[in-house]
Amino acid sequence: MTPAVGSRAPDFTARNQHGEPVRLADHRGRRDVVLVFYPYAFSGVCTRELTTLRDRPDLLAAAEFLAISCDPMFTLRAYADAQELEFGLLSDFWPHGAIASSYGVFDPDRGCALRGTFVIDRDGLVRWSVVNPVPEARDPDDYAAALAGLGHDLG
Repeated sequence: MTPAVGSRAPDFTARNQHGEPVRLADHRGRRDVVLVFYPYAFSGVCTRELTTLRDRPDLLAAAEFLAISCDPMFTLRAYADAQELEFGLLSDFWPHGAIASSYGVFDPDRGCALRGTFVIDRDGLVRWSVVNPVPEARDPDDYAAALAGLGHDLG
């Protein structure tokens, strides 16, 4: 089950593509966060979604974007380098899918995350979310609208 809007976002710690630990709670009181769960690094739809984010500095300036997949950290490093992704790519590899499961977006049959997005405010509360089927890309303008609802000026 996905966390309801208005509920506390499940905390987690994961390693990013550089092997550094990232804890969701460390952003509380500092910055809004957008969690972008995606199925697989190097896949077509995922790459289009993440490179579209890369090319939207307005969005990346408004919040901390953390993209999460069940890929191993070393795969995420190669993926980030190949696609020039500078925001955090977090590995939910082990325990496999634990973070995605806590957000209700893990597909155990495929062993990957669904396309779930969660906007979390500075207080650690879920303010907006969407879950798309694996083959269906998300619209980054929806993220912009959700962030504008938190008071961000996105032009």
